[in-house]
Amino acid sequence: MIAKETHLKDCFVIEPTVFEDARGYFFESFNKAKFLELTGLEVDFVQDNQSKSSKGVLRGLHLQTGDFAQAKLVRVIEGAVLDVCVDLRKDSDTYGQHLSVVLTAANKKQFFVPKGFAHGFVVLEDDTIFSYKCDEYYNKNSEAGIAYNDSTLNIDWQLPMETLILSEKDQALPSFKTYSDGN
Repeated sequence: MIAKETHLKDCFVIEPTVFEDARGYFFESFNKAKFLELTGLEVDFVQDNQSKSSKGVLRGLHLQTGDFAQAKLVRVIEGAVLDVCVDLRKDSDTYGQHLSVVLTAANKKQFFVPKGFAHGFVVLEDDTIFSYKCDEYYNKNSEAGIAYNDSTLNIDWQLPMETLILSEKDQALPSFKTYSDGN
């Protein structure tokens, strides 16, 4: 397993060691001791989530706040996504910056998104299965988010904006500035 820290502190792209032969493949998708050794971060995942989506579905940018803030380890089981996170830690040198990573079933990469970040993804292939581990339980009252198309963030979602499929909730999320001013 290789953990590559990104320009956003505590965000890591994880590349597992994959063992392949005529039967298929095997890899360890998570090992707490190795994760700590490679990243220096101690996490205790308590909830796993999975979604299946069609090409063009955009989910995000979401986060949990307060005591229910979540760190996530995300990966694609089938298909492909462009995964995006935004640093919302006001005391961070990279506050307001974002990072995009392509995660696919073929590359088997994982992305660790720490607490204090908004997170979202756009689906690049039909029937994509997305999986993520969270270190805190979901709490509806702690939900927050930022508009995917915020002009300050200027995220390139790699698909034409008019083809994106969003929930009503995601279409109504506030701008980065509005969110920041309120927090």
